[in-house]
Amino acid sequence: MKILYAIQGTGNGHLSRSMDVVPCLMKHGDVDVIVSGIQGDLSLPFPVKYKFRGLSFIFGKTGGVSLWKTFAKTNFRRLRKEIRNLPVEKYDLVINDFEPVSAWACYFKNKPCISLSHQSAVLAPSAPRPEHEDMMGKLILNNYAPSSAAYGFHFTAIGDTIFTPVIRQQVREQEVADKGHYTVYLPSYDDKRLIKRLSAYKGIRWEVFSKHNKKPFTSGAITIQPINSEKFTKSMATSSGVLCGAGFETPAEALFLGKKLLVIPMKSQYEQHLNAAALKAMGVPVVKSLKKKHQAVISAWLADDKRVKVNYPDMTREIIDRLVEKHGPAAITNNESARKTNGA
Repeated sequence: MKILYAIQGTGNGHLSRSMDVVPCLMKHGDVDVIVSGIQGDLSLPFPVKYKFRGLSFIFGKTGGVSLWKTFAKTNFRRLRKEIRNLPVEKYDLVINDFEPVSAWACYFKNKPCISLSHQSAVLAPSAPRPEHEDMMGKLILNNYAPSSAAYGFHFTAIGDTIFTPVIRQQVREQEVADKGHYTVYLPSYDDKRLIKRLSAYKGIRWEVFSKHNKKPFTSGAITIQPINSEKFTKSMATSSGVLCGAGFETPAEALFLGKKLLVIPMKSQYEQHLNAAALKAMGVPVVKSLKKKHQAVISAWLADDKRVKVNYPDMTREIIDRLVEKHGPAAITNNESARKTNGA
């Protein structure tokens, strides 16, 4: 079987999940990998056949996604060419983790595209919703990477098509401890702003992982260092708590490790506001920003030891087996045979 697995490369969540998904797919056939996007920081332990610029969301420096920079940096002519030239018809199975080039290539060539992503889960009618619905954000999520069948991952399982998170083996194997620091990952804030806001909390040691510098440095009780998967995972596992954006993988990993968690959803990022609504329903504190008006909530979180308990079993192999069985070439052949038999 020839399998095409497509990964969204903006941020690190999709890339980290692929490290567990791809080995499971390889047990079913030859796997080619696509990555599109320009703001990922992780190196993958397997070859990437297609690397596209795609359509990347660009992080700002004041707490949100910059839609203006996103559109300004998108070369739509190049994007159309990437979509047109990708040979999706050569593959028996296309599985897509919110990656637009392969999704639209399948759409225009009438090729089945199986979505396996967190975005599929947050769009489900049964998933929690924020108080204020972002119509533009909803429009983007619904049309960014179209699919013919959708399966998803969320903070809690829902029905037969939404599963608990894929937790990387690197995280599952960590020795958990509490060394008294707090791990921070807020890529939409620049270092200067983070230092100013975090310095207000006296007696707290912060380990900040930043997209905005290449060399580590220290400012008082705050250490700033560039993104490094191994160091970040170790920092989380030995932390007192995790302060991060309302993405999916990092909050899920923090919950799995039994850490205190507080999230700040990015501005102009509807998916993160959907995540924040789900986390809030579970009892995780949510604030809109690091501004002074939210200082009391953050201080209370630092003083409290409340942790949300979760159960995230390792089901990646089982999920992949189920998808291949249902949507692989054998299933298609059986369905076609059944239709011919019924027609006869």
